[in-house]
Amino acid sequence: MKVFISADIEGTAGIAHWNEAERTHPDWAEFRALMTGEVVAACEGARAAGATEVVIKDAHDSGRNLLLDRLPDYVRIVRGWSGHPDEMMFGIDAGFAAAIYTGYHSKAGAEGNPLAHTSNLRISRLLLNGEVASEFTFNALCAAGYGVPSVFLAGDVGICAEARAMVPGLATVETLDGRGRAATSISPAWSRRLIREGVAAALSGDFAQALPATADRYEVVIEFSTPTEAYRAAWYPGARAHGPRAVAFEHREFSEILRALLFLKV
Repeated sequence: MKVFISADIEGTAGIAHWNEAERTHPDWAEFRALMTGEVVAACEGARAAGATEVVIKDAHDSGRNLLLDRLPDYVRIVRGWSGHPDEMMFGIDAGFAAAIYTGYHSKAGAEGNPLAHTSNLRISRLLLNGEVASEFTFNALCAAGYGVPSVFLAGDVGICAEARAMVPGLATVETLDGRGRAATSISPAWSRRLIREGVAAALSGDFAQALPATADRYEVVIEFSTPTEAYRAAWYPGARAHGPRAVAFEHREFSEILRALLFLKV
């Protein structure tokens, strides 16, 4: 059994400030270690359930966060950014049995995490078919495009609730709950234990149907923080202005939505 892990940091237990997520700040060293610990716990849970191989996409910022010497020997890791439209899911394919997500966070505009955002801080909201979407929204649909179910997510309370509503049967571990600029978190040690046990249980059950609903056609709307960003993005082929700070793009294939996003949001 091959398992894919997409690892972010802003939903890691204990995190509360952007300094802790930015590699140029001294605080980052501590929180990259905590991010790595949660990923290792997920790997151990997958192994306990029978995984023979785990592929990890380091999916935060530079894509070079995880402490490699702490990873088990049955792991392969994707570091950096290839430029492929799968982005945070790059490396996944139809050969994987399941997708797992660690360190995930609430979407832009949400209040459940002081670090809530979607993709980057230039975007105020990202909508898919009229609903405000998170990074998980797009990543779970990306996995589903390869026929890979999403079975487990660890992150803040808001993204856990969204993920459970989107994917039937998906298991979660709630690491923290944000209020304003503060976050109330479980301890990192407890988070690692829950992740290890949660992943093992999720992969030991019947998870084949843990797939999000798909649509006949998709429309993505990006609401930027400034009108200048929207003006630039509107020049992408097929994109159109959608108000003073937003652009829209639609297509019947979700893979084309991901391709467009790669260029629209930069």
